[in-house]
Amino acid sequence: MFEKRKYFTSIFYLISCIVFTTLIPNYTGEYQPLIIAGAFLITWVNDTFAYLVGKNLGKNKLLERISPKKTIEGFIGGLIFSLLAGYLIAIFSDILSIEIWLIISIIMSIFGTLGDLIQSKFKRQAGVKDSGTIMPGHGGIYDRLDSIIFASPFLYAFLQILKHVS
Repeated sequence: MFEKRKYFTSIFYLISCIVFTTLIPNYTGEYQPLIIAGAFLITWVNDTFAYLVGKNLGKNKLLERISPKKTIEGFIGGLIFSLLAGYLIAIFSDILSIEIWLIISIIMSIFGTLGDLIQSKFKRQAGVKDSGTIMPGHGGIYDRLDSIIFASPFLYAFLQILKHVS
């Protein structure tokens, strides 16, 4: 019984988060693909620079029991470079203001890291190293998308609040 509930919860989590990911570019009722593309770009910049900064400068573990290689320094490095990516997206696009892109960068960095940690916890519970074999050494397709999948409901909520407040 517990196993069925665990699988149901995991599937519900994945499906609901993917639905929010598809809603993001339509949050105003007008299709704006740059918003979701920017969110993906910010997330990948965060993941890449969290890894690079953490590997080269990391000394303090973030949550060692769940993900032993993640460091606080890596998280901060990812956040800083995410902010830079958000700033550049704002400069080269005219969809949202610089301030909004910086807030999106913070949301994607914080909740993306949490999504990555949750996915690591799921893998540890399942006793597997990678979530798939399509991308060997990269943890699988889900590892490439776990951050955006988890962060998407929070980004969508922020955009909805922004839409109703402004």
